[in-house]
Amino acid sequence: MNLLVEKLKQAKRVAILGHVHPDGDCAGSCLGLYNYLSENYPDHSADIYLEPLAVKFNYLKHFDKINSDPSTGRTYDLCVCLDSSDRERLGDFGIYLDTAADSLCVDHHITNTGYARDNVVISDASSTCEVLYGLLDEEKISKEVAECIYTGIIHDTGVFKYSNTSAHTMMVAGKLMEKGIDFSSIIDDSFYRKTNVQNQILGRALLESITFLDGRCIFSVIRAKDMEFYGVGSKDMDGIIDQLRITEGIECAVFMYETGNHEFKVSLRSNSIVDVSKIAAYFGGGGHVRAAGCTMSGSIYDVINNLSSHIEKQLKAQE
Repeated sequence: MNLLVEKLKQAKRVAILGHVHPDGDCAGSCLGLYNYLSENYPDHSADIYLEPLAVKFNYLKHFDKINSDPSTGRTYDLCVCLDSSDRERLGDFGIYLDTAADSLCVDHHITNTGYARDNVVISDASSTCEVLYGLLDEEKISKEVAECIYTGIIHDTGVFKYSNTSAHTMMVAGKLMEKGIDFSSIIDDSFYRKTNVQNQILGRALLESITFLDGRCIFSVIRAKDMEFYGVGSKDMDGIIDQLRITEGIECAVFMYETGNHEFKVSLRSNSIVDVSKIAAYFGGGGHVRAAGCTMSGSIYDVINNLSSHIEKQLKAQE
């Protein structure tokens, strides 16, 4: 049974939610579903609620229809939550989940808590966009919907480089390409292309990176004062953690940036040994085996010291 189809038979007003600090998979899955409903369910009314997306995603159809207001007072027959592993990750928009008559979560995070009334969680899928693709009628997927789903897949697979890429992932990508999307431009413009200031903050992060645990791990941090100096925000940090991860000899990479007084947003990546989802979950975050994140408090030393002890335990267990 296709839960999405069944629920849409009973719902006319639909809210679409994603997680705070939306990334490519979140943006692609939310806008992909919004466009699919707009095109194939003309009798339904849908609203999409997200924090403002990075401008690099403005090629996605209905980018301008995103609502960032958590206080509209609207209620819905159905709330669909995408790419969010728990209720807290919805941020202030969780009110639309709380007040909806019915709810469905579509996700691929192994740490998903099953917080919606019904949940479609496929933890070995490359992305939420890949899971969403399986819930849609392939024949009714337009070029515009395909652009959204393809965007999410390339971002969560690192353009098909990460270990979460499967033969099924590539099959889905091929089907989307057959819809006539400009796949090379999507990759260049949304994944690789950076502004000059983004290159500068990347350079700063790499220049000040430090290895630890006998050179098997690396970390870097961007402080609030640095972000202010360069005029950058959280959206400008894309790609830093991945560049750290591919440093020769590195198993685990840590990147963090300051979000408040002694508060840091932490990104974790590993190559083959460390399960960073377990570490992130311990500190109240979540994610995947090789890519995860959390928010931590304390000094920079405190944060790295706490993370280091967990990473070291896993590395020693493999020796």
